[in-house]
Amino acid sequence: MITFPLEIKSLPRESMLMVKLFGIDCETRNAHILAWTCLPLFPKERSILGSLLFSMALESGPAIEMIAPGVGDRSQPSPLTLQIDFPDTGWEYVKSNSEENRISLEEPAKECLKHIARLSQKQSPLLLSEEKRRYLWFYRFYCNNENCSLPLVLGSAPGWDENTVCEMHAILRRWTFSHPLEALGLLTSSFPDQEIRKVAVEQLDNLLSDELLEYLPQLVQAVKFEWSLESPLVKLLLHRSLQSIQVAHRLYWLLMDAQNEAYFKSWYQKLLAALQFCVGKALNDEFSKERKLVKILGHIGERVKSASDPQRQEVLKREISRLEEFFRDINTCHLPLNPALCIKGIDHDACSYFTSNALPLKITFINANPMGKNISIIFKAGDDLRQDMLVLQIIQVMDNIWLQEGLDMQMIIYRCLSTGKDQGLVQMVPDAVPLAKIHRHAGLIGPLKENTIQKWFRQHNHFKADYEKALKNFFYSCAGWCVVTFILGVCDRHNDNIMLTKSGHMFHIDFGKFLGHAQTFGGIKRDRAPFIFTSEMDYFITEGGKNPQQFQDFVELCCRAYNIARKHSRLLLNLLEMMLHAGLPELNGIQDLKYVYDNLRPQDTDLEATSHFTKKIRESLECFPVKLNNLIHTLAQMSAVSPAKSTPQSFPQESCMLSTKRTIQRAKILGVSKKLSNLYLVQVTCSNNETSLTEKSFDQFSKLHSQLQKQFAASLTLPEFPHWWHLPFTNSDYKRFRDLNHYMEQILNGSYDIANSDYVLNFFLSEPVQQTIEESGLMDLGEKFPDKDPKVQLQISYEDTKLTILVKHLKNIYLPDGSAPSAHVEFFLLPYPSEVRRRKTKSVPKCTDPTYNEIVVYEDVTELQEHVLMVIVKSKAVFVGAINIQLCSVPLNEEKWYPLGNSII
Repeated sequence: MITFPLEIKSLPRESMLMVKLFGIDCETRNAHILAWTCLPLFPKERSILGSLLFSMALESGPAIEMIAPGVGDRSQPSPLTLQIDFPDTGWEYVKSNSEENRISLEEPAKECLKHIARLSQKQSPLLLSEEKRRYLWFYRFYCNNENCSLPLVLGSAPGWDENTVCEMHAILRRWTFSHPLEALGLLTSSFPDQEIRKVAVEQLDNLLSDELLEYLPQLVQAVKFEWSLESPLVKLLLHRSLQSIQVAHRLYWLLMDAQNEAYFKSWYQKLLAALQFCVGKALNDEFSKERKLVKILGHIGERVKSASDPQRQEVLKREISRLEEFFRDINTCHLPLNPALCIKGIDHDACSYFTSNALPLKITFINANPMGKNISIIFKAGDDLRQDMLVLQIIQVMDNIWLQEGLDMQMIIYRCLSTGKDQGLVQMVPDAVPLAKIHRHAGLIGPLKENTIQKWFRQHNHFKADYEKALKNFFYSCAGWCVVTFILGVCDRHNDNIMLTKSGHMFHIDFGKFLGHAQTFGGIKRDRAPFIFTSEMDYFITEGGKNPQQFQDFVELCCRAYNIARKHSRLLLNLLEMMLHAGLPELNGIQDLKYVYDNLRPQDTDLEATSHFTKKIRESLECFPVKLNNLIHTLAQMSAVSPAKSTPQSFPQESCMLSTKRTIQRAKILGVSKKLSNLYLVQVTCSNNETSLTEKSFDQFSKLHSQLQKQFAASLTLPEFPHWWHLPFTNSDYKRFRDLNHYMEQILNGSYDIANSDYVLNFFLSEPVQQTIEESGLMDLGEKFPDKDPKVQLQISYEDTKLTILVKHLKNIYLPDGSAPSAHVEFFLLPYPSEVRRRKTKSVPKCTDPTYNEIVVYEDVTELQEHVLMVIVKSKAVFVGAINIQLCSVPLNEEKWYPLGNSII
């Protein structure tokens, strides 16, 4: 007889009894677990009575957090059976209706309410310390949906005794939800109480089926912690499956994948049987076809893997006949990845396999819609795709959040479906090319070149409108993927898993490493940058430095997208927390939630978060190991490709084509570009009288001359180049056009070999910028430069005697000699002593349009009246510009450009 020192009435309704059988090793006297079982104490709201037999599982038991009625299957026979006799007590659970008692508590001070709001930033009860939980529970009556979240308040309860549960239910009854998704956090393993979970499901029932579809993976995981398969959550899932084929289809494949669960297999088998019973014969027949299709793909994948390398393509062609036979028997089948797509056959010639370790198959199906294109998918065997599914799901949620805020980040998010243990399907995005392939085509050091991406887009977008559209798509999609890969800590980033489309969209693939779990080499992390944003991406966005303010716009876009995502930190953390017990390799503990929490920084203001993310952009841009990693991957891939295959893909052929087909008749500088004062606009006329415009700097002309000297100086006479020491000291760059026109005339009318060399042709014919002179934004040589005044952008806020200044950007700043400064910004708050009130930013090297996004703070500023903010821009000790700002007349909490004067204050 075993007696527990517990009162029955002190136990919650959801109490579980776990029994473990141990054996003692005769030699070591150590105890080893042999078997286990568990059961609910009050399965039907009455205590267990009489003698019961239990089948005991022979493996080690699950974690304590996973102890729920669905664990294990006690109905199946096992080699070990345990008999337990329970005394006949006749206890029955009666629900208490006691109300909360708030009389004894006084209204808390404002500081307490502020502290509650700060604690609410933790978003999940798992991230709260014991002390903070006690504080929050003490002030639970003053928490509401404006200053806290219900999962945080209820998760702070000291236990599950009768009185505490009654108070939790009272809070639950009076709580007002501002959005149904706030209730998601109540379905985690932290809340076994049936009443709490019932309220959560009632809230989620307010979502449309399409909205509910987004969160199905989490809801399927939440079933583990339900008290029975007749729970409100299970009924909701089955009811919505009858309303939406999309929900039924997704739920079916999630439950099929869950058949590999270690402890909840029988629980999910019963739910799958219920789903199949509900949806009827027609949909079950469709599921059967899809299952058979996946089984055939698995068989083909095994045959291709087991074949020797030279025979694999032949084996694949032979095994594809199984798919052709499948379609002859069933005519059409819906695609497991997307039930909206129907397929009727296989494109035999378009099927192949990839040479990576897992040898995934590329299968192309014929679309049953005669107007639709063929559909290509990747079948993977040997990779756990559940982690990829989760990452793509959360990225989709973030994209939906941005779209709701009116921000279209041009995200391409492909579909991914795990169809069983370590196998699944992945959607192929049409016309997408890995960055590694672009680097390989650019030559041996393609990853180290600045203009590789820009050249590739120019090759595939000949018209100005197409190129500008591609640039815009890249601008937005690159920013979006920077934000999502940073928040989720996506690792193992290199040029093989970054994809580009000709229309400019960039996206990432392969999410086997995330939450900062980077691979190491010799004890050093391979992923050294916060995310992938390289100098060649910056080069494309700023058009080779011609438009540096585009970089400022890119930073602004990233920070805006980051701050919008941060507002929904609770939802993102809830989605991850609900998957903690899914058995994913890299999401299994509080430390993984903490990692995402630290990246979201929900405790920060928007200004602080903007400053933080700008630093991360700068870190990524300056991280050379990223380029080195890309180079290593490119070299490895080039060595794996035979010379016969690699030759047709190299760039030098383009130069040969130019030299045989195009000859330049003349080139003339028309003036100086309006974009940047140091760029000349050159009109190039070919022998067929076609004209184009290109922009070149004086340094680029000089570099061309150096290249020609190396190639021709020994055999041919080159014209003299007008170097700066040949020009009058007073001449500025844009006045050298006469000398450069004379130099170009001598080059193009001189030696035929020089005029038609690759260097000359590439210099004049590559990177055309405009279609017509009228569109070019040309500045007349006598015209004044438009809006080239130096400016500083600030956002000033003032609250509770705290003056906060966000230094955002500078533009159009030059040193007296016209060169780019390494500028920093200094602040003095007057009339206080200057040395006491001096603040400064970091210096940005060699830039005319630097970005800072740094915060400057002055404490104890009692009023703004009579105060002047003196702003001085310097390059080391050299003065660049300054302005005095009367703080009483400043628009607070708004971004504003302030002109900089050119005299020292």
